Amino acid sequence: MTIQRMDNVGIVVGDLDAAVAFFTELGMELEGKAQVEGPWVDLTMGLDGVRCDIAMMRSPDGHSRLELAKYQSPAAVGAGQRDQPHNTLGMHRVMFAVDDIEDTIARLLPHGAELLGGVARFEDSYLLCYVRGPEGIFIGLAEQL
Repeated sequence: MTIQRMDNVGIVVGDLDAAVAFFTELGMELEGKAQVEGPWVDLTMGLDGVRCDIAMMRSPDGHSRLELAKYQSPAAVGAGQRDQPHNTLGMHRVMFAVDDIEDTIARLLPHGAELLGGVARFEDSYLLCYVRGPEGIFIGLAEQL
């Protein structure tokens, strides 16, 4: 059997409230917050003494979710420089379809977003750009034309 669906993407953050505010401004909805800890969490993550605050963010269509996690213990480990280029190995981009790319960028800038390069037109199909969001993660924005 193959997978049923992709359930969520997890992002470890240093400031959970700021990350929730960023993704709320983007248009995601806070589904809930919780603290997870205990033997099942330690076993699942392969770490000892995990205590982690999480916020589950849901896309407006209900099909996509982000799990934002702030570790209380053990302390989060830095992944290196946050201003790494997009061609760095590993997963670090989440793409969102938006109605108005310019408006979305304008709303995210006060929440710490940084526009990388500029807004590009792909044929007669899309306007596309990347912004750097919380913890340096790349956020892709796509407006269908």
